[in-house]
Amino acid sequence: MERDFLIIGGGIAGASAGHALSALGTVELWEAEEAPAYHASGRSAALFEERYGLAPVVALNRASRADHEAAGWMSPRGLMLVGVEGEEDEFTSDAKNLGLTAITLDDAQTRVPVLSQAVTRAAFHGDAFDLDTGAMVQAGLRAVAKVRLDCRADTIEAVPGGWHVRAGKVEVTARNVVNAAGPWADGVAELAGVRPLGLTPLRRSMARIAAPGGADVRAWPMMLGVAERWYAKPDAWALLVSPAEEDPAEPMDAWPDDMVLAEGLARWQAAAEPEVTRPIASWAGLRTFTPDRCLALGASERPGFWWCAGQGGYGFQTAPAAARLLADLVAGRASELDAATVAALSPGRFA
Repeated sequence: MERDFLIIGGGIAGASAGHALSALGTVELWEAEEAPAYHASGRSAALFEERYGLAPVVALNRASRADHEAAGWMSPRGLMLVGVEGEEDEFTSDAKNLGLTAITLDDAQTRVPVLSQAVTRAAFHGDAFDLDTGAMVQAGLRAVAKVRLDCRADTIEAVPGGWHVRAGKVEVTARNVVNAAGPWADGVAELAGVRPLGLTPLRRSMARIAAPGGADVRAWPMMLGVAERWYAKPDAWALLVSPAEEDPAEPMDAWPDDMVLAEGLARWQAAAEPEVTRPIASWAGLRTFTPDRCLALGASERPGFWWCAGQGGYGFQTAPAAARLLADLVAGRASELDAATVAALSPGRFA
């Protein structure tokens, strides 16, 4: 065999899997685009919020935290939930789920001076962090023996003891194939004769706007609307605003829907006083979910074909523990995670 592992997909899922699996053998990684982390991984809000997600996702978040801290990938940000009239019940539920503490409107105004009089309540905690996503991807890729860009798999055929994979004139034989292809992961599985999981790519749009009123936004927390109807996050001297939509889409190089983006900016505008004129830039990414919105990490029904997919909106914050779980499963080792969590992340749950 030429390689022990061929990873298909060069976002954070593939890069982190490459890092973890490199201790078990030689790893080659194929990315279909001309640069790694081109799609969802390059368009992430880049936040670590330990309580964000369903229970198996939260378990991965918690198991990843020490890795993020040790690598120096985290920097303080904080998270503030704001609500307006009529959102009282949803606000209380969101604050509880995210472990936020109610703060006064004066305190909220001190943290974000542009909040409008329409805001009737706020909650905050400081235990949310920016992630250095670029450093995370590069750390994973550096551990890989060979990275091929602009390399999209055309055929994946089982051979004795492994798999033969071809992309145009490029071909490799590997003992194991790791499917980390994001929105394209079900299609990659079908090439290999593996049952797809029913993954759904969901579009999320983002606008970068000028700092409201010319304010210095760098120390502001990430702001979240009730029921995640919008969020806003400092980005150097500007602000990222998203309608936080989840519109189903085909696997593609996504672009924002202007009307949806306008709705998101209007929701932000309801909570902030300076008028939003026009975005500096806008874009969209696809967050790919399994049917139950938890990751799929582990073996398929065919020997040597592994899933590392369905990261949804949790890819970066879960990456260290998710990759480590995959490596543990490949090596036949016990995981640091409890058995119930491992089962809840197993692709076999969709059989």
